Amino acid sequence: MAFKQHKGYLNVKMLLRVIGWLLMIEAAFMAIPCIVGLFYNEHSIMQFLLCMGITAGCGMGMVSLKPNSREMGKREAVVLTGLTWIILSLFGMLPFITCSTNLSVTDAFFETMSGFTTTGATVLNSLEGVPHSLLLWRCIVQWIGGLGIILFTLAVVPMLNYQGGMQLFNAEVTGITHDKLRPRISFTAQSLWIVYICLTSILIILLGFSDMSVFDAFCYGLSTMSTGGFSNSDMSVTEMGSTYIKTVLMFFMFLGGVNFAIIYKVVCGNFKSAFKNDVLRWYLAIIFICYVVLTINVVAQGLAHNIDDVTIDPLFQAVSILTSTGLTEPDFADWGPLAVIVLIIMMVMGACAGSTSGGAKIDRFIVLFKFIKNEFFKMMHPSAVTTVCINGKGTPSSVVQKTLAFLFVYIMVILVGGTILVIMGLPLKDSFFVCLSAISNTGLGTDITGIGGNFALIPNGAKWLLSFIMLVGRLELFTILLLFAPSFWRK
Repeated sequence: MAFKQHKGYLNVKMLLRVIGWLLMIEAAFMAIPCIVGLFYNEHSIMQFLLCMGITAGCGMGMVSLKPNSREMGKREAVVLTGLTWIILSLFGMLPFITCSTNLSVTDAFFETMSGFTTTGATVLNSLEGVPHSLLLWRCIVQWIGGLGIILFTLAVVPMLNYQGGMQLFNAEVTGITHDKLRPRISFTAQSLWIVYICLTSILIILLGFSDMSVFDAFCYGLSTMSTGGFSNSDMSVTEMGSTYIKTVLMFFMFLGGVNFAIIYKVVCGNFKSAFKNDVLRWYLAIIFICYVVLTINVVAQGLAHNIDDVTIDPLFQAVSILTSTGLTEPDFADWGPLAVIVLIIMMVMGACAGSTSGGAKIDRFIVLFKFIKNEFFKMMHPSAVTTVCINGKGTPSSVVQKTLAFLFVYIMVILVGGTILVIMGLPLKDSFFVCLSAISNTGLGTDITGIGGNFALIPNGAKWLLSFIMLVGRLELFTILLLFAPSFWRK
C-alpha cells in the first residue's frame, strides 16, 4: 500500500525532511562567518547568529517530520533538487538583508542565487565597508554551490544512498552521462568532495605565499575553485598586478573546469583516463585557440605594452571565461569586437561536464559536431551505419537526441528570456547578453552594467527572471523546466 501511495503521490514529508537536514547544514556553515566577525570585532555577529537560529530552527522542525515511507523516486528527486536550491537561497539571503548592506529582498535573493549557482553577478555597488563576515559568506555560498548542494547532501547524509540517491545525483550533476566512481552513490559523492576540498586547500595555501592577506587568500580560494568569481574588494584580483597570483588562479580555474571524476582517477594513479579523454583534449585545444586569437587581437589593437599583455593576460582571460569564473582584465572592454565574439563563444560552450563551470559544456558540442559530421557522410553514403564515438565508445542514440534537445532548449531560453527583458525596458543587446551570462553562470555584464560591473541598475522584475535563468542554467535546464510540464504532476 505504501508503494502504491509512493507511485501516485509525492512523498512530501520525506522531501521536507531532507530539506530540513540541508537547512541545518547551511546553518552550520553560517558559523564560519560568525567566527570571522568575532575576530574582526564586527557588529554583524548578532545578525548572523539570528540567521543561524532561524535557519536551524526551521531545519529542525522539518527533520522532526515522520514520513510514512522513506522511498524516493525520480519525481521526488527532481522536485527536491529544484526546491533545495530555491529554499537554501531564501534562507541564505537572510544575512544580506540583516547585515547593513541595505539590500532589498529582490537584491538579496539575486545575490544569493548568483552565489549558489556560481554565476558571480552582483548587485552590490561597492564592497568597501561590507563586513568581512558577509564577504566570506558570499564566497562560502559559491563554494557550496560549485560542486553541488545535492551532491554535498549525498556525501554527508548516507541514508540517501538507499533512498533515491542515484536519481538525486543525476538530477544535479552536469553532463550527458553520469558515471559512478564507487558502487555506492554516497561514496562517489564523498570522493568528489574530497578532491574538491583538497584542491581548494592547496589553492588557499599557495595564495597565502603572495601579498594577499590570509582572509583574502581564503575567500579567493573558495571563489576561484568554485569558478564563481566573486571578488573581495572593488579592485579586481586581476588589478593587483601580480603575475604569481594570476598564474595560480588561472591554473586552479583550469582544474575547476575539468571533470572532477577524471581528477579523482588521476589522483588514484589512473593516468590513462586523462590521456585518452576526448573532452579533456578538446578543452585544452579550445583554450589554446582562444588564447592565440586573443593574443593576436591584443597586438592588432595596439594594447601590447609589456610581456604579460601577450602571455599571461590573454591566457588568463581565456581560462576565466571558458570556465565561467568571469574574472576579467581591467581593460578587456577595450580589446575590440573580435574579443567580444570569442568571449560569447566561450560563454556558450563552457568547460567540461562534471566540473564546477557553467555553459552548455564541451561534451555536448563534441556530440553535436560529430553528429553533423556523420549526417554529411550519410548524405553521400545513405546505407552507411554511423555512430557518435567519444573516448572510443559509441554514444547511444537516446543520448545524442537528448544533447540536441538540450542545445535547442538552451538557445530558446536565451531568446525567450532576452525578449522578456526587452519588454521590461532593457536595451536589445544588453537583454540577450545578460541572459546568456545568466544561463552560462558567467556573470558578465554589458553596457548597462559594465563588462565586470554590477547588476544594481537592472529592474527588479529582470532580477527575478535572471535569478530563475541562473538556476535553470546551473541545473542544466530539464531539472527545473520539467517542473512546468503538466504531465510531470499527473498521478
